[in-house]
Amino acid sequence: MKDGTDYRAILATDTPVIDVRAPIEFTQGAMPAAINLPLMDDEERAAVGTCYKRQGPEAALALGHQLVCGEVREQRINAWREAAQAHPQGYLCCARGGQRSHIAQAWLKEAGIDYPLIAGGYKALRQAAIQATEEEVQKPIILIGGCTGSGKTLLVSARPDGIDLEGLARHRGSSFGRTLRAQLSQASFENHLAVALLKKETPRWVLEDEGRTIGSNHLPACLRERMADSPVAVIEDPFEIRLERLREEYFLRMHHDFSAAYGDETGWQEYADYLHQGLFAIRRRLGLQRFAQFTALLDDALETQRRTGSTEAHFSWLAPLLNEYYDPMYRYQLEKKAEKIVFRGTFEEIAQWLNH
Repeated sequence: MKDGTDYRAILATDTPVIDVRAPIEFTQGAMPAAINLPLMDDEERAAVGTCYKRQGPEAALALGHQLVCGEVREQRINAWREAAQAHPQGYLCCARGGQRSHIAQAWLKEAGIDYPLIAGGYKALRQAAIQATEEEVQKPIILIGGCTGSGKTLLVSARPDGIDLEGLARHRGSSFGRTLRAQLSQASFENHLAVALLKKETPRWVLEDEGRTIGSNHLPACLRERMADSPVAVIEDPFEIRLERLREEYFLRMHHDFSAAYGDETGWQEYADYLHQGLFAIRRRLGLQRFAQFTALLDDALETQRRTGSTEAHFSWLAPLLNEYYDPMYRYQLEKKAEKIVFRGTFEEIAQWLNH
């Protein structure tokens, strides 16, 4: 049976991993290609853990077998069997490659399937991911800067040497940045980043000029340190082009996505709430009077959009929001990196410059 120790190859090739840890452990940190089919659910795991502390390993093992028996045991074996048959090139994995994955492997063998383990379990994969990120970010990095709506993410994500940090974080970075997909735990975000880096063979990285955090996820320290010393190319597109990009992103796409996810009526309410929450998040920085004015303009724009389908009225609050809040804030941050700016140009000019 193959040996599950070539962690980087397992990560880089999206090799399926049947992760038999409890759901709570999986949520706290998992690999992109992992499938959570637990040996024990959260309550069973907690009971076994308590028993282990009070009565020792033998009693805990006996309790585990008592909790996972009969029909429950059969259901879990069937789920593993189906996954193993669907992913014959995969591996079993638990926290440290200990008892849980060995029990799952033994039960699968009884069911007629030989299936290999990840030696060292999730912990070994996690260490490999951390180490891979530390090594990969030593390559030269070029940062793409620019005010909100400059198309930074579009540019980066289209490149063979680009890593879309916001896509990995499932957040677009601003107060309006949340998407319909919940953000991952910090460990899972870091694991997804490591896999994205391992999948591309490139002599350098092109990344968006991000802050320390993207939504609730923060960039690993090793990457943040490298980005702090990296050159910046700044997209300087006309204001009207930026507004059009933001119309597409914030109004057309988000309305479409919410409607597709929740249906027309609830989707509309979710979409309106999303825009209101984005403004509310920065109310103190705007000042409460300006916040109230923008909120009234947003309400009018939503009413117009609902009645006519037109998103034009949103520019009544978005344009001044960019001019008064987002642009000054970004330009202030960029001034602190003035000596690192190596090129300025339109979206197309930056794209051509990167290809030279």
